[in-house]
Amino acid sequence: MRKNVLLIGAMLMASMSMMAQTKGGGISQSALQQMEKNHACAAHKALFNAVANNNIDDLVKNHANEAPVDTHFSIETPSQSIHNQKSSGRCWMFSGFNVLRSNFAVNDKQGRVVEYSQDYLFFYDQLEKANLMLQGVIDLGKKSIEDPQVQFFFKNPLNDGGTFCGVADLANKYGLVPMSAQPETFSSNNTSKMSRLISSKLREYGLELRKMVAQGKKPAAIQARKTEMLAQVYRMLSLTLGEPVKEFTYAFRDKDGKQIGEAKKYTPKSFYEETVGKDLNGTFIMVMNDPRRPYHKTYEVEYDRHTYDGHNWKYLNLPMEEIAQLAIASLKDGHKMYSSYDVGKQLDRKRGYLALDNFDYGSLFNTTFPMNKADRIATFDSGSTHAMTLTAVDLDAAGKPVKWKVENSWGADNGFGGCFIMTNDWFNEYMFRLVVNKKYASEQLLKEFDQKPTMLTPDDPLFQLED
Repeated sequence: MRKNVLLIGAMLMASMSMMAQTKGGGISQSALQQMEKNHACAAHKALFNAVANNNIDDLVKNHANEAPVDTHFSIETPSQSIHNQKSSGRCWMFSGFNVLRSNFAVNDKQGRVVEYSQDYLFFYDQLEKANLMLQGVIDLGKKSIEDPQVQFFFKNPLNDGGTFCGVADLANKYGLVPMSAQPETFSSNNTSKMSRLISSKLREYGLELRKMVAQGKKPAAIQARKTEMLAQVYRMLSLTLGEPVKEFTYAFRDKDGKQIGEAKKYTPKSFYEETVGKDLNGTFIMVMNDPRRPYHKTYEVEYDRHTYDGHNWKYLNLPMEEIAQLAIASLKDGHKMYSSYDVGKQLDRKRGYLALDNFDYGSLFNTTFPMNKADRIATFDSGSTHAMTLTAVDLDAAGKPVKWKVENSWGADNGFGGCFIMTNDWFNEYMFRLVVNKKYASEQLLKEFDQKPTMLTPDDPLFQLED
């Protein structure tokens, strides 16, 4: 008898479980009722009233973390002015320029400082990306428009995000100018409208170029038409960003604003030679932490570059412990680094503090968030979204990192004087990319970086552009 009762009970439970979902996998009425019955209590109503009338982060902020942030760092590079990218995705350029101007200040014996124009190089970044899109469409002109590579270009004809590779390629090709020679415009600070308009033209032009390829037009005719299209893009950029300066007069100043030496005439290329002095390509390696893939292997991202004739983004995949050692070596020598993060996770923006326990979302929703770094990347829950300049580290008595500091590009009134401080635990979970001078890498790492890379497609969840 007992066996029969148990059997009937099991069958009823199975039947109820089957009734919970409709035949096609939709939500059934019985399933909805099961969801509803668990929340008909006064405590739930009170909690709803609190959540409905407040910012979630304000409700779940961990009070135990409210003590003043420790701002001491055992290794810290000299501070420099903080810039503001405003409503644009140019964090990659701001972070790259932070590194270049810091290197100039460290190496210059006269105490000179420099502020580079983001607007100037951004003009050429957008023009080059437009050419990359149009030439990519030509190269793939015989493939179906539904081919993933073709769709990549039409889906992403233009963007204002990027990586340090863009700074290296663009600055070497077009030079640099000081901020005073070409200041920001409304559209450089607010890129969305300009980008949408040019993107629409590029999609239109892309269809026309595909038609020319399909009709068997000669390559010379296709290239001539592409140049005409780029002339229109140039015009749109010159009206929104201003035409790039070709020559300017400039006098260097020290950190207090005092002029050093006489004003001189420069071109963008001669200014680049004086303040950077060499092609950046070949001087650095990019390392990344992607626990989904084997470490000590090199990967390259197809079409992930700023110029058609430039360099794809290539990286050596390393454990976080080895990335940290590279960073520490550079900071000990006084050199800041380009780095990138998933900065939106557990960010206490007001204090400029990043820690894994800043906010207790789990207790509020009576759940947990157990995914590890690899799981978060694989499911598009986390990835490299924002570049900042790594500027300091605090080491314990054993030489292990405790916390890190970065210069951000959201203005000096954001965070901790324009900077963020992050615990090492947070750093390990949400730091992704680091660009470091080759001299801080071992011979073994350099050998691994130079191995033939595995080519990856740009739709990988980790390969979002930093913005």
